[in-house]
Amino acid sequence: MVNKEISIETPTPSESKVSRVVSFFSGCGLLDLGFEDSGFEIVFANEIQNDFLNAYKYSRKQLHYEAPKYGYSTESIDYYLEAKGKRELGTFVNDARKDGTPIGFIGGPPCPDFSVAGKNRGSTGDNGRLSQSYIDLICTQKPDWFLFENVRGLWRTKTHRAFFEKLKKQLDKAGYSVTEKLLNSLQFGVPQDRDRIFLFGSLKKLGFSTSTSFQWEIAAPYTRDVAFGFPWPITDTFGLTPKKPNVPAELTTLHWFKKNSVDKHPNSAHCFQARAGLAKFEVIAEGDSSRKSYKRLHRYRYSPTVAYGNNEVHLHPWLPRRLTVAEALSLQSLPQSFELPPDMTLSSMFKTIGNGVPYLLGKGVAQAISSHLAKGIVK
Repeated sequence: MVNKEISIETPTPSESKVSRVVSFFSGCGLLDLGFEDSGFEIVFANEIQNDFLNAYKYSRKQLHYEAPKYGYSTESIDYYLEAKGKRELGTFVNDARKDGTPIGFIGGPPCPDFSVAGKNRGSTGDNGRLSQSYIDLICTQKPDWFLFENVRGLWRTKTHRAFFEKLKKQLDKAGYSVTEKLLNSLQFGVPQDRDRIFLFGSLKKLGFSTSTSFQWEIAAPYTRDVAFGFPWPITDTFGLTPKKPNVPAELTTLHWFKKNSVDKHPNSAHCFQARAGLAKFEVIAEGDSSRKSYKRLHRYRYSPTVAYGNNEVHLHPWLPRRLTVAEALSLQSLPQSFELPPDMTLSSMFKTIGNGVPYLLGKGVAQAISSHLAKGIVK
């Protein structure tokens, strides 16, 4: 856990850190927070969207977390493959590991080009090519370990899978032992059905095989089958209080709304107001998330994937309105103290929330990496 009382002028002793981390495609810092709360130190954060990076800085300030030692950047990741950027990043990496502390890269390149519900342009799309850039960067800078995160479509769609396998071969040639796993956020206590593919790698010279010893689900309270095997309700008449089912409360929307006191949260008033479609708000059944848009959550069930772009509209379980930013943050399993800046546009707020890795999922993956690194690094 990051010590919230430490000032920027008083660096945390390196002995207390699992590893130092360089973060790419950082968004507003959801994945980074999971790592920091698992004993890692974020030393550099890169996010090309300035409003997202401002939200990253704002949330850290509200949480009283230190600024990354080497600062923030809004440069494109391709900048760090060019001569000047390569030198800058190399300086950070070398300085961060000079006392023997491992250094890792984490990042989830933009995923619409690999999403079935997105553009589906694959590795040639404007976003898809950034996955190649990220892997090129890893192979160039040679961090001790890395984490790559993306949508299920990259792993399961035939044409995209070929690209994914190509990236793995490139990493193997560069000296990395890799392992992959499709994980669902519900397994980790997040009230949300969200599949993501994770690829972890560590340098072979470190002395242990990632592909045979890495335990992805070591911190997961549930297996996939168990998490989805409970008698989850489907739909109930809107406006009536449904019968409470025998399901884990901590995996439900209602639990997280209460846990995070969403009505009192600083972002509780941040919500798109209905200009049209109000009739739909009043007739869609509680829990009816079968359509692309106008999905209504169920208070006693987990949320569908938190995605608020492409005209998706997610409705409050028992009120005739859309979700607030505070409610969306809770569905990403974030601590109640996490908030976004009040002057951020609603579109940017919901987009950065939807882009982020759910906090408890990221934390669970970070704990798996921590456990793996604790097995001993042989230099």
